[in-house]
Parts: sequence; C-alpha cells; structure tokens
Amino acid sequence: MPIQARTEFAAAINQIASEKGVDSAVIIDAIEQAALAAYRKDLSFRNEPLPDDFEELKAQIDLVTGEIGIYRGEENITPPGFARIAAQTAKQVITQKLHEAEKGAIMEEYEQKVQAVISGTIQRQEGNTYFVDLGRAEGIMPPSEQTRDEYYAPNQRMKFLIKEIRETGRGPEIVVSRSDAALVKGLFAMEVPEIQAGSVEIKEIAREAGGRTKVAVASNQDGVDPVGSLVGQKGVRVQAVINELGEEKIDIVSYSSDPARFIAAALSPAKDIIVHLNEEEKTAKVIIHNSQLSLAIGKGGQNVRLAAKLTGWKIDIEGTGEPENQSGSEVESLKDRSTDTPTSVNLSESVKAVEENIDQAGAEESQDSAVVEEPTAQEVAPATVDAEADIEEANQDEQAKTKE
Repeated sequence: MPIQARTEFAAAINQIASEKGVDSAVIIDAIEQAALAAYRKDLSFRNEPLPDDFEELKAQIDLVTGEIGIYRGEENITPPGFARIAAQTAKQVITQKLHEAEKGAIMEEYEQKVQAVISGTIQRQEGNTYFVDLGRAEGIMPPSEQTRDEYYAPNQRMKFLIKEIRETGRGPEIVVSRSDAALVKGLFAMEVPEIQAGSVEIKEIAREAGGRTKVAVASNQDGVDPVGSLVGQKGVRVQAVINELGEEKIDIVSYSSDPARFIAAALSPAKDIIVHLNEEEKTAKVIIHNSQLSLAIGKGGQNVRLAAKLTGWKIDIEGTGEPENQSGSEVESLKDRSTDTPTSVNLSESVKAVEENIDQAGAEESQDSAVVEEPTAQEVAPATVDAEADIEEANQDEQAKTKE
C-alpha cells in the first residue's frame, strides 16, 4: 500500500516500491532494521558496550520529515550522527532486505503461473542446462525438460511451460520445460478461443517430445466440433502449435467415454479396428487388417505406445492374416499366380502332348482309311509340316526358359 503523505520522502518510498514490485511497508521495515544495525555498528566503532535491552529497542521513521529515531520505550536515544562505516552498514542492510523482498515478490508472482505458458529468451548455457530470461526472473531448463533433437541458441525466443518452483541451496528456482505434455495443452489454449470459452475441452494428452503427440478432445456445447476447433480453418491453429514445437507431429482425436471407441480413435490413422476389452485386467485386444497393421503400431511402436498412454489401457494388436477386401478364393488364386511360374518340366510336358496329338491323328487316319479314300501326299504334307512346326516352337520356348 503506497504512503499517502505528500512529501519527497514518501514519493521516493512509493517509487521504490513500484519499481521493485513490493509493498511500501516492506521498504519502511527494511529502513528501520538498517537503522538498528547502524546503531549497533556505531556503538561498536565507539567502543561503547551494547545495551542489555538492545533487542527491545525500536527504530521509527517520520513519514513526513523522513527522520529516523532509535527509541527505548518512549525515550529517544538516537545518537547525533552515525560514522561512515555505520552508514555503509545501513546501506547494505537496506539493499539486502529489498533484494530479498523483491525476489520473494517475484517468486510469489510466478507461483501463480505454474503450469502456464509464457515467452522467454535463451540466455546462456552451463553444461547441459540452459538459463532462460523470463522478464522479471530467470528460469532454469535442465536436460530432463529439454526436447529431443531441439536446438537452443542464445537470444532465441520461444515459449516455455512454468513447470514448478523448487527450493535449492541457493534459494528458490523457476523450472521451465519444453518437453512436458502440458506445454502442448497450453499452446492450444492460446490458439483456440473455444478452449478459453470452455466449449471445447482437452480431456487427455500423451506426448513423446520431439516425435509425436496425441490429443483427445471433447465438446461441452452442442454443435461445436472439437477436432475441427483445434485444427482450425485449413489447419492454421494446429499448424501454429506444430511450428512452435519444431514440426512435431500432432494427432487430434475425439474423446469417448466408451473405452472401445476411444481406443479405436486413439490408434488413428489406422482404420477398421475391432476392439475386445478385458475389464478386469484393463487390457484391450485389437483386431485389424494386415494392411493397417503398420499404421496402428507406428514407427518403433510409437503409435500404439501413445494410444495406450492416452487411454490408460494396455493394448495388444493382432492382424487378421488376410489382405483387406480379399476373399479366400481370391487369396489362393493370387498365391497360385505368384508362385506358379513356367519351368523346363512344364515345357517338356507340352512337347510330349504335341507328339501324342500327332500319333493320335495318325491312328484316326488309319481307321478311316477303310471308308474314306487315302489322302494324297499333297494333303498329308501340310499337316505334317504344321505338327513339326509346333514341336520346333515348343523346343525353342524350352531353350529360352533354360537360358533365363
């Protein structure tokens, strides 16, 4: 609360309080403690004994004149002046108290921002730890809170999640994160007005920082498409989040209170999924066509791993063993066509069949000779030539296949 007195001293106190972000009463208390410290130092400098009731002494400031007095009860025991060393002690005490008060006010301010997303600038690097300028305070980003394959350069500006404020031997520290799943949730809250209005809610989120994130959303208002709200027109909203995360892939699915439907949606982009639930063990057996198996599992099992984390169910995936949209006879037909390639044995059988046809034709001709006149040499010659041509063509095909 600012001092109401209209004096230069009061104006100076109010200005300092405004700059430091602390209450004016904190500054007045710091000055009074500095006066007692200076009095104690002055007594020591003049070789005078310290009063036995020193702890009961009080310092008071006249807010109108700015004068400082040391009192024992109602008695004013203020010395006529302080030595230079005592004055320096008072200055140091005031500076230290104000610094502690300012730091406390800053920490109190950022305690209210825990789990919030704010902008910051990479300031410096010490080992694998980065220090981030957050404006009034400095945040620390340890390796566990950094995103895989993300590069951080000095003076680079990006958004961070205020994860926690932890106590250390050097005092409280503000821990910021780029890998926490809540960062994605906060970025969507900044980009999507429906989330701020409460008509769309992010129910669950699962993330492998730097790789992929799955977000389950639900609508609290009729007529509002939750997935479309996060995607935005032509994908502008989700693309803004992706750009901030360094091109990390994001899957947005509809949340459902039905576990089977939720699991099927969580395995997106895979389709045509059949889910069997075991409520006791909380496991789900997923049946899916082989053509969709790789999509459901994902690279290195990432897709099914994130789906399990998103839904809270253990997921086992099995393929149907049949290609999608293929009947059993069609599968056997395709299998035969893929494995049944011509061989030299098949060609030999073809040549043998041609020769048997020629012998059978000769036998039929001998039977008919009793009734029909024997054909002339001119009539037999063309048939013989045709048979020999068939044998020659079969032999050539056999030789060509053998060379291959």
